[in-house]
This record gives sequence, C-alpha cells and structure tokens, in this order.
Amino acid sequence: MPEHVSPLMWMGVAVPAALTAACLIGLARIRRAVRLETAHRPTLPRLPAVPHQSESGPHRESVELTPAERDAFVGLMRQLDEGH
Repeated sequence: MPEHVSPLMWMGVAVPAALTAACLIGLARIRRAVRLETAHRPTLPRLPAVPHQSESGPHRESVELTPAERDAFVGLMRQLDEGH
C-alpha cells in the first residue's frame, strides 16, 4: 500500500467497488430467475388481431352532388387544409 494514500481513501474505492459487484450479481440472479419463470409459463393460443368481419352491416347510402355543391365542398376542403 502506498504511503501517501490513507486507509480512508482505500475504503472510498473498495466499498463502492464491492457494492457495485454485489448489485451486478444480484441483478444477474434476478434476471436469470425471471427468464426461468417465463420459460416455464404455458403458452396460450394466439388470438387473431382483427376478427373476421361479417358483410351484414347496413347498406351504404350515397347522394350525387350537383356541380355547385361539389365546388363548395372543394372550397371548404381548401380552407380547412390552409388552416392545418
């Protein structure tokens, strides 16, 4: 041990190093336990994300627009787009 380094300084290095090593060992054990726990978990059958949709919904309705109504709608869309 060098003469110019006090025992208190050595403890200032050794104690945090020991705590770091203990934390790493503890985290490794926890990680291993979680991995083993999830490995033994039974797998459930996967459900489809979106179920099959039936075609028995209401009929779609549509209305033909006059040229003036169509132009007004286009103008409204342009106004809304400018604000965006």
